[in-house]
Amino acid sequence: MRIRPLRDEPLGLDLVDTVWVENGALVDQFDTPEGVLAWLADHDLPGGDDLERVRDRLTQARAAMRDQLEGRGSAPLNAVLSHGGRRPQIGDGGPYEKLVLDDPSWHAAWTAAADLVRELGERPERVRPCGNPRCVLWFLDVSKNRSRRWCRMDVCGNRAKVGRYNQRQRASGKA
Repeated sequence: MRIRPLRDEPLGLDLVDTVWVENGALVDQFDTPEGVLAWLADHDLPGGDDLERVRDRLTQARAAMRDQLEGRGSAPLNAVLSHGGRRPQIGDGGPYEKLVLDDPSWHAAWTAAADLVRELGERPERVRPCGNPRCVLWFLDVSKNRSRRWCRMDVCGNRAKVGRYNQRQRASGKA
């Protein structure tokens, strides 16, 4: 199983980033059951009895989240969100929220979609795509000055620097 190039993003963005570009080709972590199980385990989310159904829900949510992030509309994301909600409850330990779903196979997908909506509600200007036009990853910019441009400086950032350097060299006739 391949390791995703960008990890430790908030749950919603982490689901979006389960597709990435490697050697010029798109890679999907969910192409294998092991990839789905690994992602669920990374986030302590249930897989349920029907892993293929959970995978379908995750890929549907991921596509809907990308549609939202890339400006293609909110209807698909709202359709995913319509499969669940949080119900306020009170218990011996105090108030809490209970997740209510129309089908348990939506648990992981709905939770990730709701997390993305929360991030977009709290800090929409900090949810950004990588500055590399060939990269498909998204991240939450938590830098103090809000200036992060790359999914990872050691990958896309360095490629951009090398590209600018080579362009300067060609322009000056040194290359």
